[in-house]
Amino acid sequence: QVQLVESGGGSVQAGGSLRLSCVASGYTYSSVCMAWFRQAPGKEREGVARIYTRVGTTYYADSVKGRFTISQDNAKNTVYLQMNSLKPEDTGMYYCAALDPRYGVICNLAASTYAYWGQGTQVTVSS
Repeated sequence: QVQLVESGGGSVQAGGSLRLSCVASGYTYSSVCMAWFRQAPGKEREGVARIYTRVGTTYYADSVKGRFTISQDNAKNTVYLQMNSLKPEDTGMYYCAALDPRYGVICNLAASTYAYWGQGTQVTVSS
């Protein structure tokens, strides 16, 4: 059974930093697309960043480019999201997600294509 467990959310002031972690278990982690999404109240879920764990290639949404960094620790089956220069508009529930590698879906940031999701961790940025 695939499980994704996020941690690291919290409340910070604008300009601050947080690091989110996502520990994956239950499948072959070494060759999978994993991503971070976020959802603010009343808004659609938005793709923030994704990484293909086999080669470490990354992609970011324009809204976070230059401020957020997605990375991996294959030995720990963990993906991180380092968030710097946080803004109030970064507030939301942050979710870790993984594609099912059996379906051959290209690594992307479309939430509907992701098969596995964590429970989410709340990030609140105050001005």
